[in-house]
Amino acid sequence: MILIDSHCHLDDRQFDEDREQVIERALAAGVGRMLAIGTGNGPPDLEAGLRLAREYPFLYATVGVHPHDAAKATPKTFAAMQALLADEKVLAVGEIGLDYHYDFSPREAQREVFLEQLRLAGGAGKPVVIHTREAWEDTLRLLRESFSNGRGILHCFTGGPEEARQALDLGFLLSFGGVLTFPKSEAVREAARLAPEDRLLVETDAPYLAPAPKRGKRNEPAFLVETVRRLAEVRGVAPEHIAEVTTGNFERLMFAPATR
Repeated sequence: MILIDSHCHLDDRQFDEDREQVIERALAAGVGRMLAIGTGNGPPDLEAGLRLAREYPFLYATVGVHPHDAAKATPKTFAAMQALLADEKVLAVGEIGLDYHYDFSPREAQREVFLEQLRLAGGAGKPVVIHTREAWEDTLRLLRESFSNGRGILHCFTGGPEEARQALDLGFLLSFGGVLTFPKSEAVREAARLAPEDRLLVETDAPYLAPAPKRGKRNEPAFLVETVRRLAEVRGVAPEHIAEVTTGNFERLMFAPATR
């Protein structure tokens, strides 16, 4: 069973003492490819994920400004991002979007930076990896208005059936992580049931949101198998089928030539 962790933060300081061992455990668990999310600590550094991806053939990266860091972005940030998007190891722009829960950056700045990154992704023919928290209406509206090609991922999907349907109507894939396994996440599981199998992805968001029965621990890519088992139960299929489907979906999204 070969899995792809479509979203992990392997650059996080929580892995500084044992990053190599974390990666080895992931490979031993069947996680054969990982997408290192490159938001790091925000601008001016855009290469947090890419530095890791250059070290390992099975790691790939994104570049992007997280909504928390939107206030740090400048024209130089976007020029640097545009250049990095030409790197063969950079598969997508992300994670980008809106976060109205913490409001670490002003909402207007978040929207402006989100739109600029959607523009860059569209120009480069890259998918986007979307973060949205307590901002579904604005997130979906801006995607609808400014990124209509639908090549992207709603990462760590925490919405319910209605949000899922709207995202699917836009052409997006839904990526499910540890939240799917939480006892109170029935709305997320309902969304996972209704999604067509060619729109499913799995992720850890490591080191955050470890799945049951690892909840409360530092998350890591090896724990992806727990989310896959739960998603298989939710959909009434074998874990091996979820592995096959999600791996194929990731490869089509990230490696198939973009159509314009």
